[in-house]
Amino acid sequence: MVPVQLLLALLLPLTAVAQFAGLRAHTQEGREARSNHKIYQETRRQLEEQYDFMKRWQNDTYRYKSDKTEPFLVTSLPFVDWDFGELYAGLIPITNNNSEALFFIFAPKVGDPVDEVTIWLNGGPGCSSQEGFWQENGPIIWRAATYQPVPNPYSWNNLTNMLYVDQPIGTGFSIGTVTAKSQEDIADNFVTWFKNFQDTFGIKNNKIHITGESYAGRYVPYISAAMLNQNNTENYDLQGALVYDPCIGEFASGQAMNTVPHIQKYAELWGFNDTYMNELAQQQEACGWNDYINTYLTFPPPGNQPEMYVNYSNPANWSCAFDQLVFYEVFDINACFNPYSINDRCPIPFDPLGMPGDFEYTPAGAFVYPNRDDVKQAIHAPMNVNWSLCGVSPAVFVGDGGPQQGENDESADPIQHVLPQVIEATNRVLVSNGDFDSVILTNTTLLAIQNMTWNGQLGFQSAPNESFVVTEADVQWTTVFDESGLNGLNGPQGVIGVQHYERGLMWVQTFMAGHMQPEFQPRAAYKHLEWVLGRIDQF
Repeated sequence: MVPVQLLLALLLPLTAVAQFAGLRAHTQEGREARSNHKIYQETRRQLEEQYDFMKRWQNDTYRYKSDKTEPFLVTSLPFVDWDFGELYAGLIPITNNNSEALFFIFAPKVGDPVDEVTIWLNGGPGCSSQEGFWQENGPIIWRAATYQPVPNPYSWNNLTNMLYVDQPIGTGFSIGTVTAKSQEDIADNFVTWFKNFQDTFGIKNNKIHITGESYAGRYVPYISAAMLNQNNTENYDLQGALVYDPCIGEFASGQAMNTVPHIQKYAELWGFNDTYMNELAQQQEACGWNDYINTYLTFPPPGNQPEMYVNYSNPANWSCAFDQLVFYEVFDINACFNPYSINDRCPIPFDPLGMPGDFEYTPAGAFVYPNRDDVKQAIHAPMNVNWSLCGVSPAVFVGDGGPQQGENDESADPIQHVLPQVIEATNRVLVSNGDFDSVILTNTTLLAIQNMTWNGQLGFQSAPNESFVVTEADVQWTTVFDESGLNGLNGPQGVIGVQHYERGLMWVQTFMAGHMQPEFQPRAAYKHLEWVLGRIDQF
C-alpha cells in the first residue's frame, strides 16, 4: 500500500497548480480562486490515478533500513490505521555507556530522497520533542480534542528527513543521570549523540538544519554553534536554523514589561474589566516599562539595552512583574485560560499527550498516548519510564540561575554570542513569534533581536512591515468542506503575518498563532521551513 502521507505530500504543492491565488476569501482574488476549485479537483483525481507510479516508495525500498536500523523500525502504531511509511524510533547511547541514551523518532522524507537532516527540539526545559512529532509537524498528528490520530498534510517530512530528539537527559523517554549545568554541556552531549545516530543510519555528508520552539530557543543556537565548532562538514554541515516563540534574550524582564501592552492589544481575549485595565496601565507607567519600550524597541535601536533585573524568587517583588501578576488574576475570568494560546476557552479538552495548555489533565477514561504500554512497545521506548510531556522532576539542569531564575541553566542568553555566530555562518536563520502566545510574547522576542549584534550591526535597521502571505489553499479540511457543500471555501489563507529580513536573519510575526506555531498555523510553518531549507528565497 502506498503511504497516505505520500499522496498528501504531492497534493500540497499542487494546490498552486490549481491556481488558488487570492489573498482573502472575501476579496475578488479569493472569489476567483474558488471558481478554480474544479481545476483543483481534477488535479487531485489525476494524482490519485498515479497510484502505480508511486509504488516505488513501498516498505521494501525503505532508504534507511539495514541490519543496524531494523531494531528501530516502527511497523505499526495503536489507533493508526493507515500505512505511515518509513519510521524509526528508540534509544541510542550518547557514548559507549548504555545507561545514558537519548530517545529519537526519525521520519525520513516522503518521495524523492534528500541528503539532509532537519532536527526538531521542544523546549521546557524538559519537554519531550514528541510534542512536535505527535501534535505539530510530524506525519501522524493527534491534537487535543480530536477523536483519533490522522495523517498530517503539512508534515515537515514532506520536505526533508525529520529527526525528533528527547534531550537533554531527563526529558521524555531519554535515560541517564542529570549532570548538565549549562547549554554548553547539553550541546556537547548532543553533538556526540548525533554522530552515533549518523553512524547507525549510515548518514554522512548531509546538510543539517536545527529547529525548535520555546526553551529550544536556547538549545538550537547552542547546539548549532557546537556543530559549527567541530569544523567537520561530513557530520555537521549546518546550513540553517529556525526557532519559534524562543527564549533567546533577557526573558524575565522582557515578559514583565511587554505583558500589559499585549493585554491592551488583545483586551477581548484576556477579558479584564476597565478598572483592572486602568490599574495595569498606571502601574506599567510607574514601573518605567513604557519609557524602556519606547526607547529600545525602535528601528534602528539607539544602543545596547541596559539590564533590567526582575526578581522572581519572591512574590513580594512582583509589583512590576506583570506576566506573573496577571497569571494569578486571569483564571477568575476564564478558568480554562491557556497562556500558550490566549484564545482558548472552556472546556479543557482531552489531550492525548496529557497537557492541554498549562494544565496536566487526563479526563476519566482517557490516556496519555505515548505512555501506553502498546505505544512504548511499538516505538521501542523504555517500558520502565513513566512518560510525561514536560517532566518536572528531576530537573534537566543542575546548575545555578537561568533565564527566569529557576531553570538551573548557567549559560548566557543566545543573543550574546551563539545566535549571531549561527546567523553569520549560515545567513539562513528564521526567528518567529505567534501573536496569541503569552508565554513568550512577540515584543519580548523583537526586543531581544534589537539587543543583538550580528553581521556588523545592532538589531534590525528598519521596522518589520512587509506582509507575510500564504497563497496555498487548505488541504487538511478539504473533505469536510466538500461533504458539507462548501467546495472551495477553504481557499488561500492570505495575509497571516509580518515578515522582515536583514543580514541573514528572517523575522516572521504570525497572526492568530499560539506558542506551538506548526500546530496553530501549519501552512505558515510549512513555508517557514521551505525558506530555511533553501527551497524558496522569499515568501
